[in-house]
Amino acid sequence: MTNYVFSFRVPSDYAPGAETPAAWRAWFGSLGSALVDVGNAVTEYASVGEVGGSGSRMVAYSVVSAEDLGSALALAKDCPVMRVGGGVEVGPVLEVSGS
Repeated sequence: MTNYVFSFRVPSDYAPGAETPAAWRAWFGSLGSALVDVGNAVTEYASVGEVGGSGSRMVAYSVVSAEDLGSALALAKDCPVMRVGGGVEVGPVLEVSGS
């Protein structure tokens, strides 16, 4: 199994609704043992260089465990950001020796 970082992005004008926390709790619960680290929300956003375009911003990250990239993408497809026009960037974690 490999760990994958999920970077959650939403439209730049997104504002969470009252139902948002419950939707995230339900989705995280559906991940079961694949959820390695729930991560954290991002309260401010700035970037250097080209990062996802000017129409979106990062709102949080998490780490999951999956067999391969396709399996990690399958876990991400029902994420709450998908319902608001956002997306999930997915990438494997490279374990560096000695760190």
